[in-house]
Formats: sequence, structure tokens, C-alpha cells
Amino acid sequence: MENDQIKSQVQKQFSHNAEHYVTSEIHAQGEDLALLVASSQAAEHMSVLDIATGGGHVANALAPLVGSVTALDLTEGMLEVAARFIRGNGHENVDFVTGDAEHIPFPDNSFDLVTCRIAAHHFPAVSSFASEAYRVTKPGGCLLFIDNVAPEKDELDRFYNGIEKQRDPSHVRAWGKTEWIGLLEQTGYRVETLVSFAKKFNFDDWCRRASLCGEARLELEAKLLHAKEEARHYFKVAETEQGGLLSFEGESVYIQALKR
Repeated sequence: MENDQIKSQVQKQFSHNAEHYVTSEIHAQGEDLALLVASSQAAEHMSVLDIATGGGHVANALAPLVGSVTALDLTEGMLEVAARFIRGNGHENVDFVTGDAEHIPFPDNSFDLVTCRIAAHHFPAVSSFASEAYRVTKPGGCLLFIDNVAPEKDELDRFYNGIEKQRDPSHVRAWGKTEWIGLLEQTGYRVETLVSFAKKFNFDDWCRRASLCGEARLELEAKLLHAKEEARHYFKVAETEQGGLLSFEGESVYIQALKR
């Protein structure tokens, strides 16, 4: 699929489900968000760019701590929902800009902090995102990055990305930890911190967030319930008392990378 088609699919998916992402516990809360804020060394003089802001949770958390936040997202409907959420919390120092993570509409060296949380697995050209994030980060500034990651073992990588794609066609690929380290270092960043988190997905909520229902939901449930034992064990597939799918466990990472 061409990049423009993928991005159109992302816009359609997130326009349709924008409210789900603002209210989603897994996006609104979590150890990863708390760590990002605590590690940011945010200060009043700083400017922040939040790439693919989604429901605006990172922008909302950092707004009281910094001078200004720019919330960037490809999907106008998503930005509208994020703006209502953030402004409803009383934050007036956040600007909302429609833009592409792979073609960021700002000059070089514009921001002290650049953030991106739970979004990069939707980007068709991840290397372009990394280059653009680096370009707009000021020297001495940091990228604060969070995303779901695939296992390092190829078969488990394919399984995880397969179920994510089956649930949400706008999913492109979750990368592995070592791939992210390599890409960011090659881009010019120095990776200072990597923290891994177990990430539990409640199956009903996971499907609801992507508006997956009916036969498609049943097919995905069966794929997880009847997966090979290695995959069931790795992803900690848990069943309900009635034999349905209750939950499974993935992984996410927080990466802090310095622009030298």
C-alpha cells in the first residue's frame, strides 16, 4: 500500500474513533506517561512539540510545566477532540496544528522537547519521522518517545503485528527495541534511557477502541485463543471462565534520546 493510502486510512480510523482514544485508560494513564513527564526535566522556558498527539494526553500533562506546547496530528477530527480535552482542563498554552509526522511543518532547531507516544506504529516511513524529529529538536534537546514494540524473535514479531493489523488496518508495524535504538542512533541522537513496560490489553476494550465487532472480532479472538503455545505463553493469553478471550500482554518502551 502506498504511503498516502496508509495515511488516508489512519485519518479515517482515528476520525471515526477519536473520542475512544481520549477516554481510553491505556492512553490517558499509565506508568509510561508518568515516566515521560518525570524524566522530561520540563521547565517554564521550554517549547514542546507533541507529534501525533492523538487524544492529547502528553500535551495535556506537559502544558502546566512548560512555556508552550504544539500538538501536531494528521487527523483534524482527532485534534478537535484533543483541543476540547486540553482546553477543558484550563491549559491555554497549547497550539493545535494539522501536520504529518514525516513532514513536520516547522523550521530546524525549533523545540526543546519533542515527544511522540503510542503512535509510530501507524507511520509508513519511520525513518522519515526520526529524521524530522531530529531536525526540529534544538541541539541539547531531547526526543521523549513511547510506543508498543514487537518481540525480537521473528515469529513472535509477525504474530503480534499480524493481530494488530487485523484489529486495526491503519497499523503499519510495531518495531523491536533494537530496531529503535539503531534507527535513533543512526539518525544522530544518543539514546540515554530505555525502559520497558509490560502492557496488558483487555480484549473487549482493545476491540472497542478500534470499533472492531461482529465476525471480525470473533476471528481475531479465535486467532489468539488458538495460537501456538509459544505465542500464548509469551503474550500471556488469558481466558474468561466461559472460554472466551479476557486479555493478553504486549510490551511498550520509553526511550529518551539526546540531540548532540
